[in-house]
Amino acid sequence: MSGLLLTIHLLSAVIWVGGMFFAYICLRPVAGALLEPNLRLPLWCGVFQRFFPWVWLSVIVIVMSGHGMIAVYGGMANVGKHVHVMLGLGYLMIGLYLHVYFALFGKLKQLVQAQSWPEAGVILNKIRVIIGVNLLLGLITISMASGGRYLFI
Repeated sequence: MSGLLLTIHLLSAVIWVGGMFFAYICLRPVAGALLEPNLRLPLWCGVFQRFFPWVWLSVIVIVMSGHGMIAVYGGMANVGKHVHVMLGLGYLMIGLYLHVYFALFGKLKQLVQAQSWPEAGVILNKIRVIIGVNLLLGLITISMASGGRYLFI
């Protein structure tokens, strides 16, 4: 049972963090260099509309599988410090994602639909900053998952 939980937990983290890495490190610089705002901003709306349902699924699976594994090990008192760090960082990442989704993404879609390019650009930049922070947190969280037990000896 814990093997299955770990597998779906890790796959969900790879989808979420890997998607942020691709968007932030690969897509963003090219889109910014090649596309004018009237093309770049609708592109990002489309990318987010396809990516965010995967993030929702990943968040649900990560929370359920993570707490499931903690339960298998007998609760928080029986897991290593790295699990506590992962849990805290994971919930911080979820909070940042919820802010992007509920506070910013809807505004971005409205502004793009209204073709208000400068205002949409401001919102996209706010999303970019938060995704950059979440990417960093995600990479740290993955580091805790893979090597954390050896870091806190």
